[in-house]
Amino acid sequence: MRTLVTGGAGFIGSHLCDALAAAGDYVVCLDNLSTGRRDNVEHLEGNPHFEFVLHDLVEPYFTDADRVFHLACPASPVAYRANPVRTVKTNVLGTMHMLGLARRCGARILLAGTSEVYGDPTVHPQPESYLGNVNQLGPRACYDEGKRIAETLMIEYHRQHGVDIRLARIFNTYGPRMQADDGRVVSNFILRALRNKPAELYGGGTQSRSFCYIDDMVNGLIKLMQYEGARRHEPFNLGNPHEVTVLELARTINRLAGAGAEPVSGPAQQDDPTRRCPDITRARTELGFEPATSLEQGLTRTIEWFK
Repeated sequence: MRTLVTGGAGFIGSHLCDALAAAGDYVVCLDNLSTGRRDNVEHLEGNPHFEFVLHDLVEPYFTDADRVFHLACPASPVAYRANPVRTVKTNVLGTMHMLGLARRCGARILLAGTSEVYGDPTVHPQPESYLGNVNQLGPRACYDEGKRIAETLMIEYHRQHGVDIRLARIFNTYGPRMQADDGRVVSNFILRALRNKPAELYGGGTQSRSFCYIDDMVNGLIKLMQYEGARRHEPFNLGNPHEVTVLELARTINRLAGAGAEPVSGPAQQDDPTRRCPDITRARTELGFEPATSLEQGLTRTIEWFK
């Protein structure tokens, strides 16, 4: 298999490149390094199954591929808010360019979508049938709405041109290679714990989240790409359904890191979801997907990497 991974030098993308190269694929890792890091894939540089290409998907890219994992897009609030217009362009133009490539090559293409398409959900946990509660004018809209239109592009290319698509909706994922300054709750709390500073809980920390370890997420993405069942063109939630409050997460990280600073409350963030937890019934039933890494196991490994 010749497999193209856009955003392949990012957090999830680099782990995916590792798994695909280890399985024998020829992996083309495409990244503009705006949020990805070359050192995430540096260990693969001498691998005859691996090729790195520096490219920004706002511009077209041409190659041959059997499969495309389309992950390219800033995914943390700090990154996607830094240049919101470019975030929208990456989601719209980048997805169109990859769909055009997949159509020309006859390649199967998987979109790394997001649980952010559900916005601040009024249904809990969130099944794929839930249409979401998104503020299209809010500060997160460049990412939320960008991913929603990316899904629309995927399904319309399938309907109109017969492109073989897969739609993943990724929930909070964590693990080694997360960026230290990306504004995500796990990396923020770990860094503050290691510096013996109190975690800041936006809105008091009563919000809930569900956290999936990177190895489990990569396994789910590969399972979805390989899936041949009747629902193969429908969206699939990928994540860990174990729900914890943000306060509970902070205290768990403090305990595992040996930190003593008690979390403190900070100002609430606009459009910050109060609850976020995937219904993974479809992925369990159709893909045989089941996260295997407990939160404590995954956090312990992630803390060691951050140290």
